[in-house]
Amino acid sequence: MRKLATFAISLGFALASWPLANHGALAAEATGESQGASANDWESWKPGNSVASLSSLQRGARNFMGYCVGCHSLKYMRYSRMAADLKVSDALLDKDLIQPGDNKNNYIIGSLAPADGEAWFGKAPPDLSLIARSKGTEYVYQFLKTFYSDPAAPTGVNNLALPGTAMPHVLSELQGVQAAVFKSGEAAGEKEFVKFAPNVPGRLSAAEYDDFVRDTVNFLDYVGEPTQVQRQSLGVWVVLFLLAFTGIAFLLKKEYWKDVK
Repeated sequence: MRKLATFAISLGFALASWPLANHGALAAEATGESQGASANDWESWKPGNSVASLSSLQRGARNFMGYCVGCHSLKYMRYSRMAADLKVSDALLDKDLIQPGDNKNNYIIGSLAPADGEAWFGKAPPDLSLIARSKGTEYVYQFLKTFYSDPAAPTGVNNLALPGTAMPHVLSELQGVQAAVFKSGEAAGEKEFVKFAPNVPGRLSAAEYDDFVRDTVNFLDYVGEPTQVQRQSLGVWVVLFLLAFTGIAFLLKKEYWKDVK
């Protein structure tokens, strides 16, 4: 039976000091690029995430609290539940994760007021508690990797996974800003994506940014169903029980019907 992995590590949860590199199983898992797909075939990109990787979830929590919680909420997740599941001490939780004015028993609510979101972006930023379950981890991964510069957009960027998105590219300092090259389609006004071209570099390399996004997606996958690893482990024992019970029931049936001609 698989259990949520535990690591004998000291969490350096300070935002400036946590490592961004993603080692181990997740790094070996393939994105669309590393699976042999074209680097520009963005619809084939996969995060290769695993919610059984505690270290990845810890980094993903850091990423979310550092870059996402300013606008987005996790209204079904309490700080205390996240800390317990991710093996975060109360001291580190208070120091690096809990927003000013909150306490560990509160739900994780973004600091941007919905009215301000509507005024600034045209719509309130959505709650992300169930985004990985409703849209899928592949969609979230592709969305965070396919921003491109678009001077015609209000925020200066657009997105292949969600054209016309109101969300600015909040991770541009990490990824940089890439340009999208299109060719004209057959239908009027239709554009066919060709490739991404480098424009303004970010602080991370392409591989490091992939790891950053993968960890973030992994955390959102966990938030959507915090008990999924335990559920999957329990499912093995349920199946084994049903198989054993089926054998016993079959033997009992034979005993009852052995004298029936």
